Amino acid sequence: MPTQEEKGRAFRALHERDHAFIIPNPYDIGTARILAHVGFEALASTSMGYAFTQGRPDYGLQRGDVLAHLKLLAAATDLPVSADLENGFGDDPTTVAETIAMTAATGIVGGSIEDATGRAGAPIYPLDVAVERIRAAVAAARALPFTFTLTARCENYLHDREDLDDTIARLRAYEEAGADVLYAPGLETAADITAVVKSVRKPVNVLGGFAQLSLAELSAIGVKRVSVGSSLNIAALSAFTRAAQEMKEHGTFTYAKSSVSSSQFTNIFARR
Repeated sequence: MPTQEEKGRAFRALHERDHAFIIPNPYDIGTARILAHVGFEALASTSMGYAFTQGRPDYGLQRGDVLAHLKLLAAATDLPVSADLENGFGDDPTTVAETIAMTAATGIVGGSIEDATGRAGAPIYPLDVAVERIRAAVAAARALPFTFTLTARCENYLHDREDLDDTIARLRAYEEAGADVLYAPGLETAADITAVVKSVRKPVNVLGGFAQLSLAELSAIGVKRVSVGSSLNIAALSAFTRAAQEMKEHGTFTYAKSSVSSSQFTNIFARR
């Protein structure tokens, strides 16, 4: 089992290559092990995906619940794991810093802090407040005894604020505050993604699925990392829902014919 520092350095190095990598988002131990078996190099948690496994809405879990989940994910494989830490579970920069320190204690080697407030009336923090929060997260990350990669997220596009200029200005400010990776989920076009990549010096993460571009196309633009958020969980829940509806409405079981055999999963899970 690699040490946390070895995982941290390996994770940071993935961002320094001349091409992009996919960091998929498992939502439990089983999916983490499947993704490791498939051959991915690093993993990232998904707040929405995990919340859905608990029958809760996005942002419906407390910090303690998420930290317990992160500890299980970090121990599930030998891969580096980064964490979706929402807005740090509090407005105050001190709370954000505490969240980073507590996350590090779970075995996680990276994490993202977003500038969304969780409040419908004012969904995005004012820039000065958002920068202070990222600065506090960075300071907490730098105080750790291992390499922790801090991602700063601008949530404009997920809250109907499709303002590219403001998004770029925020990402630049988070870069100046010390963030290691920059991320604006919801960008869709090659033109917008290119504008972001060219406007900053730090590695850029893009949300696959929103961006209807392949890994090769994103890599050519200069993107360094591609995550998929809750989409794997949504795909699984969608298949489950369709199967349930087929049984209820038609009394048939054709969904089982296209399933991966249980023996394949048994073999994957028996290896650890």
